[in-house]
Amino acid sequence: MGTSGNFSAVLHHKPVRLLITASGIDKSSLNAQQLLEIDSGCNVLRGIGKPSAEALLHLAVARVRGPGAILHTHSVWSTLLSELHAAQGGLTISGYEMLKGLEGVETHEHSEWLPILENSQDIPALAENVETVLRKYPDSHGFLLRAHGLYTWGEDVAQTRRHVEILEFLLEVLARRESGELHPRLA
Repeated sequence: MGTSGNFSAVLHHKPVRLLITASGIDKSSLNAQQLLEIDSGCNVLRGIGKPSAEALLHLAVARVRGPGAILHTHSVWSTLLSELHAAQGGLTISGYEMLKGLEGVETHEHSEWLPILENSQDIPALAENVETVLRKYPDSHGFLLRAHGLYTWGEDVAQTRRHVEILEFLLEVLARRESGELHPRLA
């Protein structure tokens, strides 16, 4: 919605180069002129505009996970659940058929741990925290920033988009279930 979120594609892994959305643009009308090539220090190598401060988080994911793309979204469900489960440091999603849409997951019996990190305006420190959490949970397909949104990644933009769609679906299911929105026998 609006100018929320940011998207990136990894152009090179060594040295790290990202193609990332410029800060403050509406992602629903994104065009090629609104993409910036940045290096590992967030310096703009090509394009006009300024990368989001959160570009450091994309760089952290790129360094640790080696993906082809990283997407960050702000949804109602990720925001609410990140608040509700922040004290536990994350949330587990299991038992849902849609889990099989995540790369490498072959059964609905899979338990996906989605870490929740405390949001901070100290982005360099937050980026270090992201790297630590990603190393601690190498099988996770994403993480949440408390009261902020979802980050996920994949081999390419299509796989990463699929991960966003799957995780957002699952987060909505969990939030609706936890809110008691379902019939009492289903909750």
